[in-house]
Amino acid sequence: MSEIAVPQSFSIPENVSMADSVFRHEKESPDFVAFERPVDGKWVKVSAREFADQVRSVAKGLIASGIELGDRVAILSGTRYEWVLLDYAIWTAGGVTVAIYETSAADQSKWILEDSATSLLVVEKDEYADVVREVADAAPALREMLTIEPGSGGKSAVDELIARGTAVTDEQVEERRAQVVAESGATLIYTSGTTGRPKGVLLKHRHLYAEATACAIALPESMQAGRRTLLFLPLAHVFARLISFSAFDSRVTVAHTSDLTTLLDKFAEFQPDFILSVPRVFEKVYNSAKQKAYDGGKGKIFEKASDVAIQYSQALETGGPGLGLKIKHAVFDRLVYGKLRAALGGKATMAVAGGAALGARLGHFFRGVGVNVLEGYGLTETTGGIIMNTPAAQKIGSVGKPFDGCAAKIAEDGELLLKGPQVFEGYWQNDEATKDAIREGWFHTGDIGAIDENGFVSITGRKKELIVTAGGKNVAPAILEDSLRAHPLISQVLVVGDSKPFIGALITIDQDSLPGWLERHDLPAGTPVSDLIKNADLIAEIDSAVADTNKKVSKAEAIKKYQILDTDFSIETGELTPTLKLKRNIIHAKHESEIASIYN
Repeated sequence: MSEIAVPQSFSIPENVSMADSVFRHEKESPDFVAFERPVDGKWVKVSAREFADQVRSVAKGLIASGIELGDRVAILSGTRYEWVLLDYAIWTAGGVTVAIYETSAADQSKWILEDSATSLLVVEKDEYADVVREVADAAPALREMLTIEPGSGGKSAVDELIARGTAVTDEQVEERRAQVVAESGATLIYTSGTTGRPKGVLLKHRHLYAEATACAIALPESMQAGRRTLLFLPLAHVFARLISFSAFDSRVTVAHTSDLTTLLDKFAEFQPDFILSVPRVFEKVYNSAKQKAYDGGKGKIFEKASDVAIQYSQALETGGPGLGLKIKHAVFDRLVYGKLRAALGGKATMAVAGGAALGARLGHFFRGVGVNVLEGYGLTETTGGIIMNTPAAQKIGSVGKPFDGCAAKIAEDGELLLKGPQVFEGYWQNDEATKDAIREGWFHTGDIGAIDENGFVSITGRKKELIVTAGGKNVAPAILEDSLRAHPLISQVLVVGDSKPFIGALITIDQDSLPGWLERHDLPAGTPVSDLIKNADLIAEIDSAVADTNKKVSKAEAIKKYQILDTDFSIETGELTPTLKLKRNIIHAKHESEIASIYN
């Protein structure tokens, strides 16, 4: 199959605004707990009535600050309640939210502020304000900067806006809100930019409405009143944002955290019913559990439990598990699986993964332990998810089928093309890039994919990331990288080999797994990676992982040589995007000598 289209079962009202749900909930279900906020170590409930009152008050402050219909207001902050409050207030005031990652460098922020012509910037902390102050002062259209968590004596952005808006009436807010329609701009999100300068994607209220509606249709068991979820991915990224507004529309209670070091504690406290994450988090959960098992002398038990979980999940697709497998599964559920579910809060039976490939093995493993991870696919240009596995239609290893009202097809060169009501119309002030991305009504994703006979879509790599060896072999690096990252000792992998005689790789070591490994090998705690690069035991373990990975590809695609780096790739060093994707051009430039050594 080369094309699949799913009929659209919903319509988009011409006058729809994403702020409508705030005031609908206020009227129809005012006591619904829309959010829970962490305050002094406790979760504090925020009702729909309270949220609507705060949104209205902040919107008044934006209007009093001179924000006009269509003006851009930027948020530079980690994931937190105030991000969502400001987002809905900006929409209520008729503005457009510009999303900026809190990890963005000053130059990146400068480009976004200038290109978007942002009028007002809200930053999370003084330290972020200090980073962008100079570029903010230079941005021509930017009038002021407010801080969510100011230093001692300062007034928070929310309090400041509420104070400014006291003279603005409810009628003025309603008058402004009535001017927002489906075709109005809602948010401007800049692509993460794994290569080149980020491009602005303007998404309209109709795009967000279509996405929220399609998401609720795809996930009826999760997007329903009374369910709970904990968001920890950056709200500057469209993936977290789509779950945020879809959950709110569906009356799901949402909590936020941006501190990944305490994530498991937050899961235990909040006990979400479903989780949104990138695959790297699930890889870390699996690898950490495996490493702890080995550190405690129970490695073989974990391996058997893992195999049974995978077999159990696979059996669900072939008529169900037999009695013997059910008995083994029940035993390991008490010994292993229950502890893994407890690490995710104990109540989550479903999760949504996107942003990168999870891999069939991990997908089967988590479904086998009782947490069904549904892989999906989407980009900023498609308002997030546009293809997804659902509880009703799932094929592990694929990214699922198109959302309601969407279509996918495979071009002659293997590129995945998309259509749908949530697909953007073009890049902000960049006609050339728009013409390249949208041709004959289809959005060209840049990803290489396939559609099977049942309509399930699979992604095999990025078109621009395809490596062509000196022998003319096309190699998709993602297959090799995803497989190697599943090993507990390995953190990140960059496959190289363009115009080279064979495929090589740069490998980094997972610092979280290292202490247990050092103890098992009678090495001093804290031994630096730079001293381990030539350690025979470590090399043997990486060799084994590479050999297992090479079994999944042809000989021409196999990794022949690799280099272990003494430092990991990170967001701070500019080698990873905020959603943990590799910035290949930057890594190639920073590690040019290590790559060259592979081929010397």
